Amino acid sequence: MTIGDAFNATVDYYDDWMRIALPGYADLFGTATDLVPAVAEKAIDVLDLGAGTGLFSWHIRGRFPHSRLVLVDIADRLLDVARVRFAGDDSVEYSIADYRTIDLQPARQFDAVVSSLSIHHLEDEEKAALFRRVFDLVRPGGVFLNVDQIRGGTAAVRDLYWTSWLARVRRAGAPEARIAESIERRQTYDRDALLADQLRWLQEAGFVDVDCVYKNYFVGVFYSRKGR
Repeated sequence: MTIGDAFNATVDYYDDWMRIALPGYADLFGTATDLVPAVAEKAIDVLDLGAGTGLFSWHIRGRFPHSRLVLVDIADRLLDVARVRFAGDDSVEYSIADYRTIDLQPARQFDAVVSSLSIHHLEDEEKAALFRRVFDLVRPGGVFLNVDQIRGGTAAVRDLYWTSWLARVRRAGAPEARIAESIERRQTYDRDALLADQLRWLQEAGFVDVDCVYKNYFVGVFYSRKGR
C-alpha cells in the first residue's frame, strides 16, 4: 500500500482524528496561523504542502479571508474533502502531486509555504532537500511554517512521548481499532527527525530566524523566514 492509499483510507475520519491525536491541537494551529505574515494592501499567497483535507489552509482562511491558496497532496481522496470544504471558492487551487518533485508552472513564489503532519514521512535527506526547494518558493520576507512531529532525543524521552500519547487518546475515548490503525501507519510511514536536525536543515537551506516556537511532546511548530 502506498502512503497515498494509506491516508486515502482515513478520509471519513481524518479531521476528527487529528483533533484527538495531536497534543495541543488548538494551540498548534493557532500558533502557526498567528505567524502567517499579513501583507499590506494585497491578498496573501499560500502554498500548503501535504495539504490533505485542507485543515491548515482552512485555519489560515479564517484569519485571512482573502488569501489565495494552493493545496498539494498525493492523496486524492483527502483533497476531495478539501474541495468540499472550499466549495465555490475560485481562489483555491488543487494539485494531486508528490511535493518532493512538483514543478509549479509558471514559476511562482508565496508569502507563506506551510505544511502540517506530512514532512515527517520523508527520509532525512529528503527533508533537507525539500527545505532547500521550499526556500526557493518563498518570497523575500516570507515564511515557511511546518507543524510536524519530532523524534525524542533519547529512548526514555521517546517512551515518554509514546506512553503519554496512548494514555491521552484513550482518555479521549478513541476506539482501540482506530488507535491500532494509527500505530500501524506510524510504524510503517513515519520517519521522525530530531528537533536540532530539523532546525539545522532549515538554516542550511538559507532561512533566518529559525525556531521551534511551540512544542507539545512530539509535535511542534517550526518557524523560518526568508531574508529580504
